[in-house]
Amino acid sequence: MLEKKKYANGQDVYTYYENKLTYYYKNGKLKAEGPFENEQMNGEWKFFRENGQLWQIGNLHNHKKHGVWIRFNKDNQQEYKEVFKEGKLIKSK
Repeated sequence: MLEKKKYANGQDVYTYYENKLTYYYKNGKLKAEGPFENEQMNGEWKFFRENGQLWQIGNLHNHKKHGVWIRFNKDNQQEYKEVFKEGKLIKSK
């Protein structure tokens, strides 16, 4: 899963430190972050828009959505809330 380490401009695509994986946009801004162990995305992950706003927050288990996922609109208001089980949508609000 972890392949390309740098963009053409020299910016890191991601960093990995103490079981935390952090992805960046080409401009260096935070793109996503969360726990990464045994080559798996597990636990709470946060995803950001290129302008730095929080876009989504949710849980992953073995790279699949599992548990509550919340998406925010560009006004920082909750757009929707969904519940997943092993990657399958169970409930949406």
